Amino acid sequence: MNNKSKRSSKKWVGPMFRRLNRFCRKFHLVKWLAVLFLTVMLAMSTYLVFLAKTAHVQNLESSLAKTTEIFDASNHKAGELYAQKGTYVHLNRVSKNIPKAVLSTEDRDFYHEHGFSIKGIGRAVFLLVKNKLLHRDYISGGGSTLTQQLVKNAYLSQEQTMTRKLKELFLAIQVENVYSKKEILTMYLNNAYFGNGVWGVQDASQKYFGQNAVDLSVPDAAVLAGMLTSPSAYNPIDHPKAAKWRRNVVLQLMVENNQLTQAQANYYKKTPIVVRDTYVRKDGYKYPYYFDAVIDEAISKYGLTESEIMNRGYRIYTNLNQSQQQAMQTTYNNDALFPSNAADGTEVQSASIGVSPTTGGVTAVVGGRGKHVFRGFDRASQIKRQPGSTMKPLAVYTPALEAGYKFDSELVDKKKSYGSNHYTPKNYNNVYQGKVPMYQAVAQSMNAPAVWLLNQIGVNRGYQSVKDFNLPVTKKDKNLALALGGLSGGVSPQQMAGAYTAFANGGKIVKPFYIRKIVDSTGKVIVDNTAKQQGRQIMSASVAKQMTSMMLGVFNNGTGVDAKPYGYSVAGKTGSTEADNTGSSDATKDKWIIGYTPDLVVATWEGFDSTSQAHHLENLSGTGVGPLFRNEMQTMLPYTKNSSFNTKDAQTIVQDENKDNGNLWDTIQKKTDEYSNKFEQKAKDFINDAKSWFKH
Repeated sequence: MNNKSKRSSKKWVGPMFRRLNRFCRKFHLVKWLAVLFLTVMLAMSTYLVFLAKTAHVQNLESSLAKTTEIFDASNHKAGELYAQKGTYVHLNRVSKNIPKAVLSTEDRDFYHEHGFSIKGIGRAVFLLVKNKLLHRDYISGGGSTLTQQLVKNAYLSQEQTMTRKLKELFLAIQVENVYSKKEILTMYLNNAYFGNGVWGVQDASQKYFGQNAVDLSVPDAAVLAGMLTSPSAYNPIDHPKAAKWRRNVVLQLMVENNQLTQAQANYYKKTPIVVRDTYVRKDGYKYPYYFDAVIDEAISKYGLTESEIMNRGYRIYTNLNQSQQQAMQTTYNNDALFPSNAADGTEVQSASIGVSPTTGGVTAVVGGRGKHVFRGFDRASQIKRQPGSTMKPLAVYTPALEAGYKFDSELVDKKKSYGSNHYTPKNYNNVYQGKVPMYQAVAQSMNAPAVWLLNQIGVNRGYQSVKDFNLPVTKKDKNLALALGGLSGGVSPQQMAGAYTAFANGGKIVKPFYIRKIVDSTGKVIVDNTAKQQGRQIMSASVAKQMTSMMLGVFNNGTGVDAKPYGYSVAGKTGSTEADNTGSSDATKDKWIIGYTPDLVVATWEGFDSTSQAHHLENLSGTGVGPLFRNEMQTMLPYTKNSSFNTKDAQTIVQDENKDNGNLWDTIQKKTDEYSNKFEQKAKDFINDAKSWFKH
C-alpha cells in the first residue's frame, strides 16, 4: 500500500472510530455489554447449579450398585433389566494394581482436585476455539477428570458439545460434595465400559483374563486401563497387537506417576497377554416382550428415559403372571401351531396378549415369532390391522341391545345393497336364510344381518359405540363397512383385548396397563399406580350378560369351535379380513380370535407383516388360528380363579325356554283332559240321578 492510500485510510478510519467511541460513551454501551454478559453467565450458572442439585447425586451410588428388577403381580421377582451394568464390587475386592493403572492413565491429580481440572478446562477451551474456527461443532476431547467421566456415563449423553461439558462440570462438583474419593473411584471402576458388552472391572477381569478383579496382575491391570480410551480398539480379544501396544503405554505412564520403576515396567512390557474368557453373561431378561412393554410404558407414561430405567436400580412392580407368560411363550415356540412358512421362507407372524378384565393389568404378552430384538416391533401393541368380524359385537350388537333389541330378535339375512355406492355385504359362501335370530348371526359370524342391523340402528350409534370401547376411529369410519371391521386405520391386539374387558366385567371397560409401581434405588416410590381401576360403564350389566350369552355360542357351535379349550367355557369372537390383489378368492390378510372368561381376556392376531400374492393366509372362515388360541387358553386358564359366567349359551337358553313352553302345554293339556273326564263323569252321574228321580 502506498503512502497516499495509507493517508486516505487513516482519514476514513479515524473519524469513524471517534464517532463509535462517542456513541459508546453516550449510551454506556460497554457497561451494558458487561451487564448483559454477567447476566447471561449468572443465569447459566444458576441453571447448571439447579441441574446439579436436582440430579439427586446422593442416589448415584445406590443406583449404580443395584440392578433394575422386575416383579410380577404377586410381588415375586421376575427378572432384571440392565445395560451399563456389571457385577458391582467394592474397592477392597479390586486389585490395587487397577486403580494405580487407571489413575496414571486417566487422572493423575484425582486426589488433589475437586471434580475438575483447571489445566484440563484450559485445554478443552483451546480445542473449542480451534474447532469453532474450523467450523466443527464439537469438542475434540480433553478436560474430563475421572469424576467428570463418571457423571457423563451416569447422567449425560456422549455428545461432544460445550453445553454438555458445562453440565458435566457442575455435576462433578456436586458428586465431589457428596461422596469421598474412595466412593467415587469405586463407582467409576464399576461403571466403566470395557468392550464386548462388558461393564465394570469385575466382569472385564473375567472376560479377558478369567480371574476376579482382586487377583489381577500389574500388566493385566494395565490392559484394562488402556482400554478405557477406546474399548473397541484396544481389547485383547479382537485386537491383541493394539492391546499390547496400549498396555505398554500405560505401563510407562505408571512409571511417570511413580507407581512403577522403569525396571519393573520394562519387565512387564516383555510379558505376553494371555486371554482367558470365563465371563458368563447374566440373562435376567426372561420375558422379552413383556419387559420391552414395561420399558415403553415407563418412558411414554412416566417420563423416564431408557438409560434411567436400565441403569438406575429401580424396582418395577408389574401385572405380570409368570405362569401365564411362560405358557404363552411355550405356545409361541411350537411351530406346529402355526401355518407353514411362505415359499420364500417368510414366517407367518402372530401376537397375543392376556389382560385381567377386572383390573386391566396385562398378565402376558408375546409380540411376534422368531428372534426377539430388544425394544423391537411389538405386534401386540403396535400393529394397526383391520379387526374383521371381531368388530361386530362392538359396532353392531352391543348398541342394538342398548337400543331395545334382544339376543333372540329376528334379523334380516338377505343379500342387499345400501346407499348410493350400492354397498353389498356378502355372507361366507354366499348362503342366506332370509331371517335369523341375533344369537345365530353372532355365532356363525354372518355379515348380511350385521350390516342390516347397523343400518337399522343407525351408523352414528354404532360409531359412538366403537369410540366408547376405546378404539381409534375417525369420521371416515362413519359408514356401514364399520359393521365388518372396515376401518380407515387399524387396531392392535392390546386395544381389542381392552375393548372386550367390558363384556367380561359387567359392562365396565378398563384400560390395559403393565406397571403398578416403581421404586427407586433408595426405596422412594416414584410411580404409584396400585389403586384399582374403577373402569367406565359403557353398557348395562344386562346387555353385557346378553352379549356373553351370544358369544359363548361362537366357541360352542359357531366359527370358534376348534378354538375352544377343553373343560372351559369361553366367550368371544373370531374375525378375518380379505387379502386383495392376490389372485385367490380365499386369500386372507388377518385372522383374529378374542376370547374371555370372567378372569382373563386373550386377543390373538395372525398374518404376515406385509401381505402380497406370495404372503397371505388361506381360508376366510377364521378357523386357521383356532389351534393356537385353544392351546393358549388351555395352558393359561389353569392359572386363573376359573370363575363361572352368570349366563348360559344363548342357544341353550332358547332351547330350554322352548322345552319349558312345551312342558307347560303338556301340563295344561293333561289337566284339561283330566278336568274334562271328571266333568264327563259328573255329567253322567247327574243324568243317571235325574233318570232315577223321574222313575220315582
